[in-house]
Amino acid sequence: MITRRKDEVTGTDTTGHEWDGIEELDTPMPRWWLWVFLATIVWSVGYWILMPAWPMISDYSRGLFGYSQRATVAEDIRRAHESQGAIVAKIAAAPLEEIRTDPELLAFAVGAGRSAFAVNCSPCHGSGAAGAKGYPNLNDDDWLWGGTLAEIEKTIRFGIRSGHAEARMNDMPAFVQSGLLTPAQANDAAAYVLSLSAPATDARAVARGREVFAQNCVACHGENGRGNPELGAPNLADAIWLYGGDKASIVASISGGRRGVMPTWDGRLDAEVIKELTVYVHALGGGQ
Repeated sequence: MITRRKDEVTGTDTTGHEWDGIEELDTPMPRWWLWVFLATIVWSVGYWILMPAWPMISDYSRGLFGYSQRATVAEDIRRAHESQGAIVAKIAAAPLEEIRTDPELLAFAVGAGRSAFAVNCSPCHGSGAAGAKGYPNLNDDDWLWGGTLAEIEKTIRFGIRSGHAEARMNDMPAFVQSGLLTPAQANDAAAYVLSLSAPATDARAVARGREVFAQNCVACHGENGRGNPELGAPNLADAIWLYGGDKASIVASISGGRRGVMPTWDGRLDAEVIKELTVYVHALGGGQ
């Protein structure tokens, strides 16, 4: 049975609940708090009527004001495009070399390219374009397919092994998996490749690997291992590695091959955006 009583210290009635000698006071909410609570209820009703508020199966309630944040953003984007229309038209009409040498066009292209890179390219190449394992660093001067403006644009536009008819194509063969080399030969070839950029630790393996390299690898990488941008064959003598430069990683590349994919942006990005990306990547510091 609940027994209410007045607390002698505070003069406030209790709720009648008691736990181990501890009683709860029946203290009412402050009057101001109650009025604020009621005001929020009234405000919410008004909001439901005036503003978009209720989700429906295929739409939402528009409200008497007909406000739409989506429409506001679309209008802001339209105005931004309108304000940039003249210089974007210049970017679209100008050759890449002209953009590179025109201070106004260069500044705009680099800024716009940086924004486009952040949205479309940073998930693979990183926000600073430093790349990661399997994703090239775009800040250095080591280019698989060439670092001129024209070559960078072609790579961005058509991609690498992307399925586009004009994509850059050339695979690193899986020498061991396809039976072209034995595991021992792959190991020797890796020892030779490592010797191109670091002191050799096993002279005999390097000598054997040189023969393996001469018979199987020079067609793409060249006799001195310096690579060939026309084939996308990396320079093996500069200690810059896309898939890792330790011996195990190199053996894995020789054994299983590499077939990294760069997506095509042709048709997905406007031509002027591809130009802006090209100029931005070229301006990162490694452009040729």
